[in-house]
Amino acid sequence: MVAWADYKKQARSRGALALELYAAISTPAKAPEDVKAALPDHLDYQAELEREGYLAFAGPMSDESGLHMQGMGLIIYRAEDLEAAQALADEDPMHKSGARSYVLRRWLINEGSLTVSVGLSTHQSTLA
Repeated sequence: MVAWADYKKQARSRGALALELYAAISTPAKAPEDVKAALPDHLDYQAELEREGYLAFAGPMSDESGLHMQGMGLIIYRAEDLEAAQALADEDPMHKSGARSYVLRRWLINEGSLTVSVGLSTHQSTLA
């Protein structure tokens, strides 16, 4: 198995972006009503993290068919290191209350693209 730091160094040396983010896969750990009860505080917390620059992306995921909500979510954090990302995930009201549990992984972004369009006079934006 290759050490993470070695792989990251190799990725950079071949010209990859090698942007390290942290992915939390969050799954229900209690009854749906417990998850629903924690939702307002969870959303407030995520809005706070977004304003502070710690939240890159977050949202629910479907089941394997793509047709149904499974209750699983994906949260992508910007953090100094894995421990800092874990502290962000631990403070999420969903996780703190025990309504959901999570698995946290480092994620190295090497390839891909992101397109953002901002209408200066219309104040509209699109992300593709």
